[in-house]
Amino acid sequence: MLPNWLTGSQQGQSDGNNDERHVVLGTPLKAPLMEDQEEIVFGCGCFWGAEKGFWRLPGVVSTAVGYAGGQTPSPSYEQVCSGRTGHTEVVRVVYSTPAIDVSDLLKLFWECHDPTQGDRQGNDQGSQYRSAIYTTTPRQMQLALTSRDWYQQALTQAERNSITTEISADRTFHFAESYHQQYLARPGSRPYCSAMPTGISLGDFESANYLLPSQVWSHYDWSISHCVLRGENSPIQLQT
Repeated sequence: MLPNWLTGSQQGQSDGNNDERHVVLGTPLKAPLMEDQEEIVFGCGCFWGAEKGFWRLPGVVSTAVGYAGGQTPSPSYEQVCSGRTGHTEVVRVVYSTPAIDVSDLLKLFWECHDPTQGDRQGNDQGSQYRSAIYTTTPRQMQLALTSRDWYQQALTQAERNSITTEISADRTFHFAESYHQQYLARPGSRPYCSAMPTGISLGDFESANYLLPSQVWSHYDWSISHCVLRGENSPIQLQT
């Protein structure tokens, strides 16, 4: 069965499609986790561009966009955009723990957007665009906090502002409507991403256990604003 924090409309009652598959990866969006899989949820501004960044990483099994961190049950996109539900736009990432560590995911998270902007990301303003990490295991929470502290020191040294990222455990994830899923890989999609990377890399923070080789990160160029859109849709392939 699905995790307890995925209930009601999150299990597919909102669109009646529990068999929906990832447009790029071909994997089920709502399958139960396997023993060697974990999930974590990230908010990095508009979820269209953020999702593309994560689905490209080796070891990621599936991604889905949705809403989390608020109070309204079964929220719609229009309700979330009103700013009255308390939810933020997020990406749920399911990953294979032997292939990729949460440390790698946190590296992409901190580097792919500006976590100091509060209720805003780039040109998008509102609480639904706030930076957030919603964990599902104690280790994820530990690494989210220690990576935040490391990244804050790096930002401070660069004379940047303070991190505003919300970090909480086990917040209910609501799947967004089907047309939002893997939006940037769908024919006719409107290229858009609100993320504004800081250009500062996450290093070896306490208890980090990076599993991905350094060559993976050459596929991302955070010196270009919104560069998530300039990369390919296909997953990054590791050289053997």
